[in-house]
Amino acid sequence: MLVKQACILFHKLIAYNSVKFSHSTSYSSISINPNHKAIKPIIHLNSQISKHGRTGNIKDAETIFNRMPIKNVVSWTAMLTAYAENCQINNARKVFDEMPERNVASWNAMITGYMRSKNGVEKACELFSMSPEKNAVSYASMITGYVRAGRLDDAHKLFCSMPVKWRDPFCSNALMNGYLKRGKLEEAVRIYEGMVEKNVVSWSCMVDGYCKIGETRKARELFDTIPERNVVTWTAMIDGYIKTACFEEGFALFLQMRRETEVKLVSNTLTVVFEGCGRLDRYREALQIHALVMRMGFELDTFLGNSVITMYCRLRDLDSAIRLFNIMEAKDTVSWNALIGGYVQAENIDEAYKHFNAMPHKDVYSWTTMITGFSNKGLTEKSVELFDIMPYKDDITWTALISGFASNGEYEDSIHRFIQMLQTAVKPNALTFSSVLSSSASLAALNQGLQIHTHVIKTGMEFDLSVQNSLVSFYAKCGCVDDAYTVFNSLDIPNAVSYNSMINGFAQNGYGKEALDLFKKMEESNVEPNDITFLGVLSACTHVGLVAEGRKYFKSMRSLYKIEPSLDHYACMVDLLGRAGLLDEAYDFINSMPFEPHSGVWGALLGASRTHFRLDLAEIAAQRIYELEPDNATPYVVLSDIYMVCRRKENEELVRTMKRSRGLKKSPGCSWIMVQDDVNLFLSGDRSHRNFEEIKSTLWLLVDEM
Repeated sequence: MLVKQACILFHKLIAYNSVKFSHSTSYSSISINPNHKAIKPIIHLNSQISKHGRTGNIKDAETIFNRMPIKNVVSWTAMLTAYAENCQINNARKVFDEMPERNVASWNAMITGYMRSKNGVEKACELFSMSPEKNAVSYASMITGYVRAGRLDDAHKLFCSMPVKWRDPFCSNALMNGYLKRGKLEEAVRIYEGMVEKNVVSWSCMVDGYCKIGETRKARELFDTIPERNVVTWTAMIDGYIKTACFEEGFALFLQMRRETEVKLVSNTLTVVFEGCGRLDRYREALQIHALVMRMGFELDTFLGNSVITMYCRLRDLDSAIRLFNIMEAKDTVSWNALIGGYVQAENIDEAYKHFNAMPHKDVYSWTTMITGFSNKGLTEKSVELFDIMPYKDDITWTALISGFASNGEYEDSIHRFIQMLQTAVKPNALTFSSVLSSSASLAALNQGLQIHTHVIKTGMEFDLSVQNSLVSFYAKCGCVDDAYTVFNSLDIPNAVSYNSMINGFAQNGYGKEALDLFKKMEESNVEPNDITFLGVLSACTHVGLVAEGRKYFKSMRSLYKIEPSLDHYACMVDLLGRAGLLDEAYDFINSMPFEPHSGVWGALLGASRTHFRLDLAEIAAQRIYELEPDNATPYVVLSDIYMVCRRKENEELVRTMKRSRGLKKSPGCSWIMVQDDVNLFLSGDRSHRNFEEIKSTLWLLVDEM
């Protein structure tokens, strides 16, 4: 139909007799009176070519172009641009080379096409240098292309060499945006302050740039001085507040935008607010914004609907999430993933799996979410089942499986799967290394951990802070305190996790003084300690016997750092007082606790009572543990040992009889070794090892040799 219309238009064009032909005349140089009404068909057809190019109907654009009996330079440029916009850069270049004549727009179109294509920067540079005429668009295309390719130095060099009159605002905005995206705020500010002419894009870029590095105060100062704001400017400032957990300021600004301006609300702005409500647990505001959207008659498209579902899932309101999901006409994979993720987060694994099976199309995220969900419930066999039938696995999927084994105490399987991962083309990420190092530390598998450290270096992740922290923890748990401290000292800027790993490492290995010295260094470095820090500090005081210091640090948790001590902190204090022989004070301390003590607290008192032969307190502590953990054999064993030492034979026999009658057994001791990447576990009295007879024979040979 379009081609037929084109032919009719051209017949009219020729019929108007406004075109002069000669045998030596090219179509592009035909003399046409620009004021004549015959030019209108060419303009119309050129616009049709451009339109089809923008909508991806390249065949229709080609048909119109090829059947045009008369083409001008705009026709050729429109066809060139249509090819370039549809990733047919070779066809675009063919049109460019065949053009009877070119103008600056033609050169710019070809340069832009190369800059947007893969690996086309060098060809764009070549064309730019050959271009006989350049204008502001030429320079803007080049600078934007350089920025997109990450070649900021080249972009800056060209910016400095171009005529000053063409810099503002487009070229300046492009370069400034490039600097901001790469976190180079100083360079962006320098460009911004040098601009003579700014527009709303310039201001929006700077507001967004300040917000992205957490400088919301500077962003707001600039925002308040902007003479013209559009929806992008408002959204950038609102998003900046919400991303830095300043929800009240962001929500107030959103309300101000609605109240004081005529800026049209768009889905992006609402999505930012919905995300903030979900992430920062603001249920009341979430209901208000959702109601506003409904009142305004906003079409709940897939993008906006997904944002609302995700918000309700984060707020643990799965009833609202599933209601919205069911009424959404157009659902995509993100919609399904959001709902499945919500069920996994709520530990409703059955509903999550039901929706997972109902999904029409699953992506890697869908599979990974379910693998994580099953692992979180301790169902690692189900995780493996899903993992093995996945059509494609990326580093995040592998990491989900490996970390799932680690978090469930299945350390051997965690290491085994990591070794399998190394045999594929998938590269481990920082979390993969952290998880497998944690497994190696739990097994005290030093040789295995050393090999993992080698892989860390090979993959260039030795400077990733999370991996470095895991290495500190690994070496410390394996008893290699010097190696742990060497890694710690190599950190550029240690964070709280770094200090916690090293402080706890010192404490666990009996280096109490070093742990406390490092804590003082942590305070001097203005790194805020947390509850885990104080577990290490109190443990260090216990090892060194610093009772007064322990009391001081315990009190400082509330007074200096506003940290409420947990049951584990109380257990540490009971252990500290008990080891120092202050058992009555320890018992009074337990009775003064603001909540019911757990078995760890009573266990600390029981252990100290055995050490100091306090049978009265031992009986109280053992009784409490009986009540809290009826299947725990430890209090029976400890109490019977104390009775034996105190020559209370009848009581000793009574306790042992009670233990036997309840079928309780103390967990046997175990040890393990790594042989060819395989963990071999040995339990006391266990004969289940597959090589038991061979091991037994070898041991008897060794006994004979000795």
